[in-house]
Amino acid sequence: MPAEIRKTLLHVENTFIEGGKSAETPLKLVAALAVIKNPWAGQGFVEDLRPGIQDCAPGLGAMLTEMILDASGGGDKVEGYGKTAIVGMNGEVEHASALIHTLRFGNYYRDAVGAKSYLAFCNTRGPANAPVMIPLMDKNDGGRRSHYLTIQLSVADAPGADEILIGLGASLGGRPHHRIGDRYQDLKELGHDIDNPAAV
Repeated sequence: MPAEIRKTLLHVENTFIEGGKSAETPLKLVAALAVIKNPWAGQGFVEDLRPGIQDCAPGLGAMLTEMILDASGGGDKVEGYGKTAIVGMNGEVEHASALIHTLRFGNYYRDAVGAKSYLAFCNTRGPANAPVMIPLMDKNDGGRRSHYLTIQLSVADAPGADEILIGLGASLGGRPHHRIGDRYQDLKELGHDIDNPAAV
């Protein structure tokens, strides 16, 4: 059965001044959220999560991606991206992870914005009004620190104990006045190979 959706939310944040200085280009952050009934609620320990994943993840990925694209003006406008899930207190963190850590969910977003890098993520358990954190990174360049961002918000009545809050996030640009460079300069100075940054 497809996800039983109680509500969706769209969060749009525009930053015009950062550090007391006007941004040359305001930073726009967008989050698309869905609050769903946990498909494994009341079943005890479920050994095989795949049927629930296959039922719920594709529709959620497609719907939330469309919400992001509508608010952003198209996939080409999205520069940073990420995902999140919070399972209610009666569920397992594995339930939150199951719905976002599958290509059946993330590939809708990845393909729609033409991304190459992996989707930054957060998966936690919490009560209603728990902090929603969506870490972002550049959709094509994991070392571009200007796009290391986090969308923060909360939903007063979600997730309920038997619910999961699922979300996608986007940035239309990087941090205003970013000035810490990228990780490639550090790697060069430390003598590490860009393709093997941990030197292992």
